[in-house]
Amino acid sequence: MTKTNSTISHFAIIFMLLLDIKIQLSDASDFLVDRSKTGLIHVPKDLSLKTTTLNISQNCISELSASDILSLSKLRILIISHNRIQYLNISVFEFNQELEYLDLSHNMLEKISCHPTVNLKHLDLSFNAFDFLPICKEFGNMSQLQFLGLSATQLQKSSVRPITHLHIGKVLLVLGDSYGENEDPESLQELNTESLHIVFPTSKEFHFILDVSISTAVSLELSNIQCVLRNNGCSYFLNVLSKLQKNSRLSNLTLNNIVTTWYSFMTILQLVWHTSIEFFSISNIKLQGYLDVKDFDYSNTSLKTLSIHQVVSDTFTLPQSYIYKIFSNMNIQNFTVTGTQMMHMVCPSQMSPFLHLDFSNNLLTDTVFNNCGNLARLETLSLQMNQLKKLANIAHMTKEMKSLQQLDISQNSLSYDENEGYCFWTISLLSLNMSSNVLTDSVFRCLPPRVKVLDLHNNRIRNIPTDVSSLEALQELNVAFNYLTHFPGCGSFSGLSVLTIDYNEISNPSAHFFQSCQKIRYMKAGNNPFQCTCELRHFIQSISQVSSEVVEGWPDSYECDSPESSKGTLLKDFHVSPLSCNTALLIVTIWVTGLVFAVTVTVLCIYFDLPWYLRMVCQWTQTRRRARNINLDDLQRTLQFHAFISYSGHDSVWVKNELLPNLEKEDIRICLHERNFVPGKSIVENIINCIEKSYKSIFVLSPNFVQSEWCHYELYFAHHNLFHEGYHNLILILLEPIPKYSIPSSYHKLKTLMARRTYLEWPKEKNKHGLFWANLRASIHIKLMKQAKEIAHTYI
Repeated sequence: MTKTNSTISHFAIIFMLLLDIKIQLSDASDFLVDRSKTGLIHVPKDLSLKTTTLNISQNCISELSASDILSLSKLRILIISHNRIQYLNISVFEFNQELEYLDLSHNMLEKISCHPTVNLKHLDLSFNAFDFLPICKEFGNMSQLQFLGLSATQLQKSSVRPITHLHIGKVLLVLGDSYGENEDPESLQELNTESLHIVFPTSKEFHFILDVSISTAVSLELSNIQCVLRNNGCSYFLNVLSKLQKNSRLSNLTLNNIVTTWYSFMTILQLVWHTSIEFFSISNIKLQGYLDVKDFDYSNTSLKTLSIHQVVSDTFTLPQSYIYKIFSNMNIQNFTVTGTQMMHMVCPSQMSPFLHLDFSNNLLTDTVFNNCGNLARLETLSLQMNQLKKLANIAHMTKEMKSLQQLDISQNSLSYDENEGYCFWTISLLSLNMSSNVLTDSVFRCLPPRVKVLDLHNNRIRNIPTDVSSLEALQELNVAFNYLTHFPGCGSFSGLSVLTIDYNEISNPSAHFFQSCQKIRYMKAGNNPFQCTCELRHFIQSISQVSSEVVEGWPDSYECDSPESSKGTLLKDFHVSPLSCNTALLIVTIWVTGLVFAVTVTVLCIYFDLPWYLRMVCQWTQTRRRARNINLDDLQRTLQFHAFISYSGHDSVWVKNELLPNLEKEDIRICLHERNFVPGKSIVENIINCIEKSYKSIFVLSPNFVQSEWCHYELYFAHHNLFHEGYHNLILILLEPIPKYSIPSSYHKLKTLMARRTYLEWPKEKNKHGLFWANLRASIHIKLMKQAKEIAHTYI
């Protein structure tokens, strides 16, 4: 325990020196080297020449030589504590003229060899194995020395003389286990220091006569006090304390690690009460025996602050009311009792001067200070970590505390039910800490009317009511680690300037928060499960425009939690299209786009005659599909021509100049009546014969066609083709438009075919002729047998 306290007491000094170096160096990573707890057996050789701070503590180094640190000319801090060094020659630091901080504590040093030393500010040789104080005459040259740690088993006045002219800020003196055999009580009287910490031997009855009343000391700390034997009644230690009255400058006294009786404890307290001590702290106390009831003398005291920490008692039958009465009636300003398992505290019997009370980490209940009207001057009260249950009772407790400004009731089991009635808080309360309780939304119905700072983090709050009244004075609100789903509005908190609301369940915060809370100068809202959807983009825009000095943790602590595709994405990197987030705009955009597309298609259709092209493609596709379903072997054995052409003589010019050249150039066999009809046969017989020997029958339709009787016969016989059922063997080419009224009634087959739009329309535009001929050729293309071709050739 002693070693731990010593380490803690030096931490502040080490930290300040390290901070001072960091400020002065441009690149701290090149100069600070930490090799602690790495199992080293010697000082590492691979250190940078720029090293200014070297920590090699808690290793197994047994020797320190000049060559180890010779090259480290810029070294300012060297920590080599908790090793196995037994001997030290101060000359090893001869070339480290910038060295200011040297920690050699917790080693096995028995002897040091003196040498003109560097001008250290911090030298710690405590917790070693020295017999005598390791003070060399050369130490007297350390004019900047602020801290000196020593250890010894014997103290001699002469050992201190080399440094009596130095004004040292703090001296730590650790006395070995064998101390006390040849004790010189005046050995420290010439020591010149403002703060003295003496660590006595552990587990050894205090029978020392050392005079610790150093005339220059303002602060005195004594550790390891054990006086439980009945024969001396702690007289040795009481005698040491009584001598403190000689030093009128002494104002701070700290006692650590005490084992004594209840009687001796109260005697120590009474003795210190009548000294010049203003600040008295007692920590880690183990009390034994019984306590005799007697009056406590509160008169003639300079004490302002009394702190009692961590008390353990092995006595179960104590006059607790007597102890509580002594404590409550103390005429001091600041009183602290923590970690004592204290179950109650009575109200002072008269108007108390208490300004600050700290009863944290005890077993106090709601009945503490109930109806107590003698704490009207109390300004600060801490009841943290106790057994408080009902918030209404605590509010009622404060009613008579007219000056109370700060109250800490965190880490209890407080709850509030609105059925418990109105909360009567003192109107003076400005700061209230109720964190780490079991409070719910109803707590906002039980708050002090003038509270400025309110801490409610780590409770069970799910919603902050919007109709909260009388909280216009609230400036700082902490509701972190709750179950809130929305930011609070500032309608009820018009003066809110600090909001901590991280670690809640906020997924879609309001984008209008900064507009309604214009006085916010600090906000911490990270680590919430933000849902990155359209609703969040306005909040992201608003928070991005706020200074990073106002929004704590932005942007690193603000991440998407859902949907899964965006999880882990920083809010600042989340982007979504405004179009996809505005339904009305999306509908209008789709409608306008569709309208523009429809208009565009209509214009294109009109300009490029797209329907005609579509009909051509459709007919070509149907033709190819039918061709795949025809048994070509049967056809090829009988067919001699690809197509039989039926047309009016008035259209022969188009047939001979356009139709025949564009088909026959692709090796397509065409049957014409004027060149393929067999002489001697009747016309009807020739028509039937040509139709039967042709794969398709092409009819060139025009007004002239419907006026030709032979064309009607050819159409009739082609429609009733014995080899092909239906009319898939017919191809109609509309050369010129035919008004329906001009078609004779006898042409009912033609009317039926044209009504079904199975004809090819001859385009007038030349740029369409290519597609027309390609479609027509595809309709009649078939591979004729060689024999059939030869027969057809003989006809020609």
